[in-house]
Amino acid sequence: MEYPKGLRYSREHEWVLVEDADGAVIGISDFAQNELGDVVYVEAPAMGETISKDDPFGAVESVKAVSDLYAPVSGTVVEVNDALTDTPELVNEDPYGEGWIIKVTMSDVSELDDLLTHEEYKEYCEGQPEDDDGGA
Repeated sequence: MEYPKGLRYSREHEWVLVEDADGAVIGISDFAQNELGDVVYVEAPAMGETISKDDPFGAVESVKAVSDLYAPVSGTVVEVNDALTDTPELVNEDPYGEGWIIKVTMSDVSELDDLLTHEEYKEYCEGQPEDDDGGA
């Protein structure tokens, strides 16, 4: 299981990579994609949509289940990973790279303080029970 340094993580298993002062990339963690199994569809918001911290902003469908995506930060969607339309399995193959989901301009960068560091997230995941139902 990977827990890259430099990212922040939500307890719902989304990650955030801060690209500049208020720009961020959002995806799901290696832990989440592993729990979900083979991803077959990713539903993401459209460019220009506003997402709000802790609210659902999309979903990931796998062969096991459909799981909502929860916004780790608030902001406006400035880019959507269109590659996931034809190759949703990128979420499984490269969750921290080519499998990113959206890019946003954050409306409140202080929300990052509520997220877990890679060490905190690793400890959090190691404390999670095994999920045989496929929920992330």
